[in-house]
Amino acid sequence: MAAQCVLEIFCLEVLNVSIPAGPSGHEQLTPSMRDVLRRMERAARTPMHQLGAAAAKAAYEAGAGVLEIPKQALARVEDLQIPARDGAQLPARLYASLGREETPAAGLPALLYLHGGGFTVGSVATHDQLCRQLAHLAGCMVISLDYRLAPEFQFPIAHNDAWDALQWVAAHGGEWGVDIRRIAVGGDSAGGTLAAVCAIEARNIGLALALQLLIYPGTTAHQDTESHRRYAHGLVLDEPAITWFFAQYITNPADREDWRFAPLLAADVDNVAPAWIGLAECDPLVDEGVEYADKLRMAGVPVELEIYKGVTHEFVKMGRVIAEARQAHAHMAAALRSAFGLA
Repeated sequence: MAAQCVLEIFCLEVLNVSIPAGPSGHEQLTPSMRDVLRRMERAARTPMHQLGAAAAKAAYEAGAGVLEIPKQALARVEDLQIPARDGAQLPARLYASLGREETPAAGLPALLYLHGGGFTVGSVATHDQLCRQLAHLAGCMVISLDYRLAPEFQFPIAHNDAWDALQWVAAHGGEWGVDIRRIAVGGDSAGGTLAAVCAIEARNIGLALALQLLIYPGTTAHQDTESHRRYAHGLVLDEPAITWFFAQYITNPADREDWRFAPLLAADVDNVAPAWIGLAECDPLVDEGVEYADKLRMAGVPVELEIYKGVTHEFVKMGRVIAEARQAHAHMAAALRSAFGLA
């Protein structure tokens, strides 16, 4: 028990969150989520947005997996490279519960996964446990992409990398055992933004996707919803962090109005892939997630929306202590299995 507490405190320290007394919305938190935030408060470390990009990346890498469920063993985990339009080779990691020799001749359906981190932090490594769990529970292949990050690579590089990777998987995934007739795209936070935009791009060229799996995606050009005001301070993702992340990625103010950054501004979303959208109730991004679900529904797109009560942004990566994370994993896997036609 003592070792577990030390591990939790280490993780919460590197998340770099401080909590002011009694912020609006804290009364909604589950006991487990409130306990996580108390530990963050006691850690009293320098907030990520004050560290600088390099130190923030290192801090997130150091603690990203500590509150997650144990690493799921899989029959197949392979590191790959995917070419981008400018000749860069993008690292990626393939996960599958079946080995190459066990993979059906038609291949396995595949999810291209795009990690979160405000376009500035995060990697294949920080989302390794989550991708393993999705591959295990859904019985599909998961391909996790290391798209290039700000501030070294600014808008629209992350989008271009994600879209290039999705097209590559659709065209060449059969070489890895992908059933290219059954492909989905998904991600969390900034990765959810990228996934939503990729689904629109796919519609534009006639690439049929089975599903877009969006975990608390950012969808607005500006952080001006009521939930951004209500949850501006004291939770895992706060206003100073959001402002800092986007300042790393967007240097031209006009780019904030580009639908590839803010998919709510897309001219239309008719005929995009069906969506599963999972949101955290106590999250600055919850309102824009609901707005995007409404935009899709009004266009006739099938949408399954889950709002997990009493939890914050990043909760899906806290499955060791947050029960709602494990519920979300099961819901995501069920959505993937249904979209892929898996028994």
